[in-house]
Amino acid sequence: MYFCSPMNILLTQSLDVLDNIRLNFSPQGLLIMNITIACIMFGVALDMKFAGFRQLIRKPLPLITGIISQVVLLPLVTFLLIMVLQPSQGVALGMLLVAACPGGNISNFISSLSKGNVELSVSLTAVTTISAIIITPLNFAFWGGLYASTSPLLRPIEIDPVQMLLTVFILLGIPLIAGILFSLRFPRTTQHILKPVRWASIIVFTLFVLGALGANFSNFLQYIELIFVIVLLHNGIALLTGYLFAALMKMDQRNRKTITIETGIQNSGLALALIFTPRIFPQDLQLGGMAFIAAWWGIWHIISGMGLAFFWCRRHKSIHVTAGDTPEKK
Repeated sequence: MYFCSPMNILLTQSLDVLDNIRLNFSPQGLLIMNITIACIMFGVALDMKFAGFRQLIRKPLPLITGIISQVVLLPLVTFLLIMVLQPSQGVALGMLLVAACPGGNISNFISSLSKGNVELSVSLTAVTTISAIIITPLNFAFWGGLYASTSPLLRPIEIDPVQMLLTVFILLGIPLIAGILFSLRFPRTTQHILKPVRWASIIVFTLFVLGALGANFSNFLQYIELIFVIVLLHNGIALLTGYLFAALMKMDQRNRKTITIETGIQNSGLALALIFTPRIFPQDLQLGGMAFIAAWWGIWHIISGMGLAFFWCRRHKSIHVTAGDTPEKK
């Protein structure tokens, strides 16, 4: 059910214009983006340690809690937020697509800065990324179809789930397999290149998103206030959902931090790659809102994640000082 108000109507009308914008994005740009995503996933795979799963297998509740928070609750709260905000169709689908994507690779780095459970973070990234080959298309098809059924005015979503599954497998599955095999075959080399590859992937992805926004800078400046508010709310609710659900499941503070970050840091680069794949989303669709939401999310979740890490890191230090350098209470 929609919640109508003058603010909602104004927001929808403003973003309708954004949906109709034809973005400046070439096939060469899509190729570069796909290569960037593949390199990022290769770097994620290098850090997958199957031995680290043993503790989580013996005590799987933190892993299960993180998976439910990210795979089930995030799309659900995204759908509810859409029902309240009533944005344009393109913006709404962009929000749903981001929510359906697995966790971003920067989440492991932010968990480390936050003094969270890094082993849990890496495990959640690994599980959600591998399962995203199937879960991302299914989640988007379910919630996107449910959203489209709420109003006869919306254009029906006709996305080929098989093509999306194939694309996700190429972008995620193949690099993950290659990275895992490389780390098993060359463990010493992997240890030397792990940090440089991780930093390089974060920097390259950030530069790519900034470049994509720069190519459409005039449109971005015109609508940034609307996009900013929506992504701010969406990302904030995602982080809050992760923290509250982890608290409800009686996780300790380290695990709460990690589940919060994993729920709020999404692989928006994958969302952009899917949006600009013509075999999935035909280019005659109104993709402007989807692309701008995914692109700005890619920038904002780094800002919000680093801000949260700074807050938790300072709080962690203050607790140590207050307690006389005793370990932090769980």
